[in-house]
Amino acid sequence: MPKTADDKTLGVPGRARAIAKRMLEEALWGRVRLARATRKPPPLPAPAPPTDLLRTVEEWQESAAECKKLGLPRHFTGEKNWDVLGSVSTILHELGTDLRVLDAGAARYSTVLPSLAIYRVRELVGNNLEFRRTTSHGGVRFEPGDITDTPYRDGYFDAVTCLSVVEHGVPVSEFLAECARILRPGGLLVVSTDYRAVAPDTSGKLAYGVPVHIFDRAEILDLVQIAKSHGLTLQGQLELDGADDVVDWKRIGVKFTFIRLTFVRE
Repeated sequence: MPKTADDKTLGVPGRARAIAKRMLEEALWGRVRLARATRKPPPLPAPAPPTDLLRTVEEWQESAAECKKLGLPRHFTGEKNWDVLGSVSTILHELGTDLRVLDAGAARYSTVLPSLAIYRVRELVGNNLEFRRTTSHGGVRFEPGDITDTPYRDGYFDAVTCLSVVEHGVPVSEFLAECARILRPGGLLVVSTDYRAVAPDTSGKLAYGVPVHIFDRAEILDLVQIAKSHGLTLQGQLELDGADDVVDWKRIGVKFTFIRLTFVRE
């Protein structure tokens, strides 16, 4: 399940947290509707490595600044602008905009689908087990659904994104097999996750009802091999060392960084 606004930013309990998330969503989608109605799509983001490691605070700050320059929504958790912008850049530069894109494990306050909506990508869908009904915002459809067992037909999507989701108890092999099924040949899967070359001790720490998990070097290498077994080949160069602990998840008490992986469906 995806990280939520309360996890790293808001830090407020119960009903107040829900209200704050709702306000974030409404403000975000209001900006998207205004951008789609009043201006042309902005220039494409600068090309980004398809597979990359967030090494420093300066890197995500540069991503946030580029989002501002392009008029794209910025994520309230600063570090998330890095993997969102990298994902958007990779999809647009590699595939264009005449696309069907699924955000697997979507959150309505995430900025990946809003950014793609501003670029007028043809069909945008987000699914999540937490959604109770289908809703639409700014040209994007949000549907209830399990990212390991979706109702979409074989080869339906040109791209799938899954940002900061797989570390929350998702069965990795089942997820990758399903992505391979619903992606067309040549389609892209962009995954980001919490990472540390040597994982911190998360014993006894829980989030969303499951143990907190930070992927380490061996697990990322294993994930890449599992993806390959399902017909998904890593794009770009995999680098697993040399990153600072950029992300401080204060509520849980762990520090780590992000890694972003792009696969092509063979």
